[in-house]
Amino acid sequence: MQTRRRQIALVTAILCLSTPFVRADGGVTFTNVAANDGAGIKYRRVGTPSRRVIAEAIFGDQLPQTVPLNHYLARTPQKPYGAPGVAIFDYDNDGDLDIYVTNGPGVANSLYSNQFKETGKVTFIDVAEAAGVTARSQDSSGVCFGDLDNSGFQDLYVTGPGEDSILYHNNGNGTFTDITDSADIGAGSAHHSGCAMADFDGDGFLDIVIGNTYDSWDRRDPVFINVLDPALEPNQLFLRDHSDRSKIHFVDVSATSGIQTLVGLPGGSFTWGISAVDIDQDGDTDIVWADTQGLPPTKPSEDRGYNRLLLNDGTGHFKDVTYQVQLNKNGSWMGLSFGDFNCDGNLDFFSTNIGSWLGGPNNISRWFLGQSNGTFKDPGVGALNALPFGWGTVVTDYDNDGDQDILFYGDDDVLTIIAMDNPGIVLQNQGCTANFNLDLKTLKTDHRFREVNGVAKGDLNNDGFEDIVTAASFRIVAQPAWFVPFFRSTGKLNTPLDDIAAFEVQMSPRINPGVLTHVPQVLPRGDLAVEMNSANNGNHWVAVQLVGSVGTLPKAKSNRDALGAVIRFTPDAGKTVITPIIGGGSHASQSSLNTSFGLGSAAKGRVDVLWPGGTRNRLYDVAQGERVKIPEIPCSYSANWKNADQYKACVREALNQLTQAKVLSRDERNRLFESAVRAFTDR
Repeated sequence: MQTRRRQIALVTAILCLSTPFVRADGGVTFTNVAANDGAGIKYRRVGTPSRRVIAEAIFGDQLPQTVPLNHYLARTPQKPYGAPGVAIFDYDNDGDLDIYVTNGPGVANSLYSNQFKETGKVTFIDVAEAAGVTARSQDSSGVCFGDLDNSGFQDLYVTGPGEDSILYHNNGNGTFTDITDSADIGAGSAHHSGCAMADFDGDGFLDIVIGNTYDSWDRRDPVFINVLDPALEPNQLFLRDHSDRSKIHFVDVSATSGIQTLVGLPGGSFTWGISAVDIDQDGDTDIVWADTQGLPPTKPSEDRGYNRLLLNDGTGHFKDVTYQVQLNKNGSWMGLSFGDFNCDGNLDFFSTNIGSWLGGPNNISRWFLGQSNGTFKDPGVGALNALPFGWGTVVTDYDNDGDQDILFYGDDDVLTIIAMDNPGIVLQNQGCTANFNLDLKTLKTDHRFREVNGVAKGDLNNDGFEDIVTAASFRIVAQPAWFVPFFRSTGKLNTPLDDIAAFEVQMSPRINPGVLTHVPQVLPRGDLAVEMNSANNGNHWVAVQLVGSVGTLPKAKSNRDALGAVIRFTPDAGKTVITPIIGGGSHASQSSLNTSFGLGSAAKGRVDVLWPGGTRNRLYDVAQGERVKIPEIPCSYSANWKNADQYKACVREALNQLTQAKVLSRDERNRLFESAVRAFTDR
């Protein structure tokens, strides 16, 4: 370890003397190694038989001229081909990231064990059966994960529409146990879309929040007819039971926590995406969710389609501040991702929508910029003019140039057509300005032919560049006679996507006016794409993993996974970017909690951590190519200490205990102590 540190120090010194901070945008590509069942991935999403039967019956029906099209569409089922979510996490703690993806009833969900550590190649083995996480009887949709008992192994929560969700406890030996009943976390028969874990009440243990939609998915009235449909379902919050910490058990506090007291919205929500994130960076974890509107409201009182922000008071009680922070922007929002796009120190977010071609100019997937007064600014999409339909999304510095970019995927089945306007969108940030260019060269796969739902990111081969995994509910076989560019019906929107955005006709006019009939389609089962970053543009990087110290240090406040933490990274001579460690996010999916930061050509950078509970730690001189594991030291350099000696004593004691617990080596302890002292001096 000492030799390694000397080598890093020498390389850093040389690079610092010779290389200023330079950004190199782009220059990488993503290749789907799972194409044609490659890399051991043989996933195929099955649909929901009961909803498929309804859809096929409607395809054979006739639409009388007197029946409005929206009423006909309302009779169609929601997601008859399923609603797959995906999670990227290291389930067996072997040092590489694995993939979990949900499937339909009667078919096993897949847990793909990454073989990179064993073979040096990114290939996978499906171990769901042996691990005990098949959820075969469930129509699985969303998935989230976290270490519920601070054991060092991450647990899985899998949601299903119209049935109990499932909690799998990680046994630490490669297997899981279904503890749903004993933990009282099934959450009933609501139509669960996604979930997120975080420590909402500050007790050091993770809780679970669940996003719900409406009853039932056999119809789509809330989308096409009734904006405030009485079948809309409120979201749910379950806190860890305080009575016995030796057991994983939850208490339903949905009705008393404030998450069901929404400004301007009686009844339930229609939530497609839900995230747990410290959006205001005050040391407690808030909730942001994406509600979908459906048809435009006929009056303001019928608005339900907002990105809702519920601020935490630190005890697990929430207040809906959506209007107060100016997020009452109507849309059919579906997925969320977070970062600091303009490097101003405030967290921003991106939210997917039904897009310019299906929904018009007010329904564009777009970003919202956090302001210093706590509000959010909607700047529009600038010179991009138009953006397509989106489900899942991630924020990642995909080219490691030191600013944060946005990726999102989509497509949708709207009965009369299948929207095919999203080839996979890469929005390239221009120098941390929140001005984005459309990069259509980076993804080698055209995702217009996959109805992608779940999206997650993670560094699957430990090369410092993050990779992307996407799950599709179905694939599309283009039929030239019915493949139509959108501009034929909408006109040109002055965007490079004009000639790409298209739709496949599913129903077409018969000779008899006003009657529609099904155009035969082949809709193969959805697949899983594993898009590996080429990592070949020469940009530098560092990788950071946080480890909370609850259960190890008596004064610690952070859960083991540090869900709810916020990391600030500053390359030498570069701008500071912010990455929150979030639960949930995207759409029905969750990304790896480990994160990479781009350095451009810089040689090193500084890591600042705001832990759940408010403690701040700092690590200096993290060298390019270095992977650091940073534990929570419950001695904040920004707190009011009597003197430096008192602060140093706190840090020294904590680091000694972490070393004794074998969380740290002696060299790591010394390095963290030196950085802690320097942080106190520099504050």
